[in-house]
Amino acid sequence: MPLNLPKPIAAYFAADATSLEAVANCFTADATLVDEGETYRGRETIREWKRAARAQYSFVVEPIAIKNEGGQSTITARLTGNFPGSPATLHYRFTIDGDAISRLEIVQLTHSSN
Repeated sequence: MPLNLPKPIAAYFAADATSLEAVANCFTADATLVDEGETYRGRETIREWKRAARAQYSFVVEPIAIKNEGGQSTITARLTGNFPGSPATLHYRFTIDGDAISRLEIVQLTHSSN
């Protein structure tokens, strides 16, 4: 059964599979993204973060659970692809401002030992 994701989050995951520009446009102009210990601020920097990830690896993200708490939506997702440790389970912690994402923190929970 598909998850009932808030509209900006659903747009992010749909865009993630198709378009760097669409991913960046899911965020507020001054959004913050934290991934692998690095912090990215603003749409252009987020666009470059996604471009670098897509240039290095091919992967698919599948949201599998959602928890809303304290003004944040945490999406548990399965990430599979041609990267070391695939598949991995990640938490995507979203903060929404209006119809856009103002903050996203991506945290790896587990990965296989393959």
